[in-house]
Amino acid sequence: MIRWLGFLLALSLAPLTLAAIDTYEFETEAQREQFYKVSSELRCPKCQNQNIADSDAPIAMDLRREVYRMVTEGKGDEQIVDFMVSRYGDFVRYKPALTPATLVLWFAPAVLLLGGFLFLVVLLRRRQRALRDSETQHLNQDEQRRLQSLLEREEDS
Repeated sequence: MIRWLGFLLALSLAPLTLAAIDTYEFETEAQREQFYKVSSELRCPKCQNQNIADSDAPIAMDLRREVYRMVTEGKGDEQIVDFMVSRYGDFVRYKPALTPATLVLWFAPAVLLLGGFLFLVVLLRRRQRALRDSETQHLNQDEQRRLQSLLEREEDS
């Protein structure tokens, strides 16, 4: 019985041993660091929330191969990223460049936060002013007489 369980376990794990693992040979340690740095900065077009270093998607494997090729050719980080952006658009970057098209991405959160804070300040000041005005507002003589007559009627009932 234990042999069958071991056999079934081995069969279920067999596909994992056939999984593709990228192995790249680099001439220098600097090239290796550059490869992993650039791979971690580029987003997988299919997965969207993973960088190409962590993704198992076929397109991520192709992008890693392309990054490897460009690193071994001696291209710089910016050249590699620019090439990928020209092919896949700004979406491939985790940190999009500051351009007129991405101004909203960069500054909208700060503007919304500041706007919300200003809204709260104005709202609280208006409320404080209204409370202060209601405390300082006194009844004139006619209003006082009318209030007194209403109170007396209430006591009589």
